[in-house]
Amino acid sequence: MEEAPTADGGEHPQGARSVASGILWSRLAGLLRESLLRSVLGLGPAADAFGAALRIPNVLQNLLGEGSLSASFIPVYSRLLGEGRDEEAGRVAGAVAGLMAVLSGGLALFGIVFARPLTSLLAPGFDGPRHELTIDLIRVTTAGVGFLVLSAWCLGVLNSHRRFFLPYVAPVLWNGAQILVLLAALFADWEAEGAARALAWGLVAGGLLQFGIQALAVRTLLPELRPGLDRKDPGVVEVRRRFVPAVLGRGVVQLSGYVDLVLASLLATGAVAALLSAQALYLLPLSLFALSVAAAELPEMSRAGDTAALAGRTSAALRRTAFFTVFSGVAYVAVGEPIVDALFGWGAFDADDARVVWLVLAAYSLGLPATSVSRVLQGTCHSVGDTAGPARIAGIRVVVAAVVGVALMFQFDEVWVLDGDFGTGTLGIGTAAAAPHLGAAGLALGSAVAAWVELGLLSGRARRAAADLPSPAGALGSLAVPASLAFLTGAAAKLLLGGLHPLLAAPLALGVAGLVYLAAAFRTGVPEAHLMLGPIRRRLWD
Repeated sequence: MEEAPTADGGEHPQGARSVASGILWSRLAGLLRESLLRSVLGLGPAADAFGAALRIPNVLQNLLGEGSLSASFIPVYSRLLGEGRDEEAGRVAGAVAGLMAVLSGGLALFGIVFARPLTSLLAPGFDGPRHELTIDLIRVTTAGVGFLVLSAWCLGVLNSHRRFFLPYVAPVLWNGAQILVLLAALFADWEAEGAARALAWGLVAGGLLQFGIQALAVRTLLPELRPGLDRKDPGVVEVRRRFVPAVLGRGVVQLSGYVDLVLASLLATGAVAALLSAQALYLLPLSLFALSVAAAELPEMSRAGDTAALAGRTSAALRRTAFFTVFSGVAYVAVGEPIVDALFGWGAFDADDARVVWLVLAAYSLGLPATSVSRVLQGTCHSVGDTAGPARIAGIRVVVAAVVGVALMFQFDEVWVLDGDFGTGTLGIGTAAAAPHLGAAGLALGSAVAAWVELGLLSGRARRAAADLPSPAGALGSLAVPASLAFLTGAAAKLLLGGLHPLLAAPLALGVAGLVYLAAAFRTGVPEAHLMLGPIRRRLWD
């Protein structure tokens, strides 16, 4: 069994490391998939159509799956296991599995039947062939929704038993199925529309594989578990009570993604694809250093015996998360262009596309530390049964992001990039353009502003659950000097290494900036830097 962090919040983050390791493999597979996707589809109409169709399974998975089940099912199931009530825990898990299968299956059928109006809602700016292709793709992608939702149920069961690695590495299979399709499209020189259609079926096959491998692990762990539809079991009633506000909260977050997609569809062609490419990179550190910590801590927070222990666990998690995500945000702003170019800069994806995606990524990254710390604070609230408060705060975040995004996106969409130079020109709604435009960066800036608003509100909410919890401003503020020095170093390295191929320039610039950040954090007394460098110093000096 994988070792979990200690109950008092001491430094023993093996669970988080297992989650991070699994996430790393799945995110690397995701980046390879995104790189191949950009090579095959570029930022053209087929890429926009596939991006819109991908939104449906993503929305339903996040709405009904991992986020909502983590907030509602894991705390109840973990507590029952901790109290030695294994038989009751098994009944709860089986009932939740059956209910989620029925619900997700019904929604998938709804998506298939009503694909046309859903397309009009998701992408009102699409018309002609792009609109029709999106309809066809949605009918395929929604067929795999049930597999993804039940994969999230498997994750909840396995995490509660401290089996962290498998559920987070399983998405490699989801990405892998699509990678095989993309490789076939690349070598056989398929047209973009045909590749998008085949890719949709690859997505369904990948979902089945992702669920299947986790279901086998659950079966091995709990051979007596049987799915059911018992809604009256006390544990199931408690899960349902927590699930509704959790779904509403996730629904608000998904509404934000829907709003971004709708707004991006009103911009120049390629805005949707640019958003998705930037998000693929943005989510890597968020998943590795924030979601991994939050996922590993949630079962332990739910078992915490008092508010002091809860505050201790949360504080340690906040420090670890801030240390890594602050540097990640700085690196993306300073060195993001060669990173994007190294990963995506081949095939149909050119240097101008790379610059636009970098600027969108940089805008998102301004809010990366806030978003990351907020995920930990959400876990603190969820561990004590508070799912309604974070849901309301998420609603405020969506409103702020939409207001700021709308105010900025059309202004930014007047700016285009051609042969490395910037220019301006007013565009009509949904206009195709020979050069990529920066409208998506305006939406990303709105998201960054909203992330800091959410952090401020969540910080106060979390202190209701753990009164001794210090403000996250302390953890973030202690990194100001290291972050500033890393930014200056990274920006200078990017300029000096500009003549090198991005595959060389990106890791070199990142490495130099990372060393400066780590050294500065060590000199300014950041505990996490001492934990990393302490063993090295002892080996050198002993």
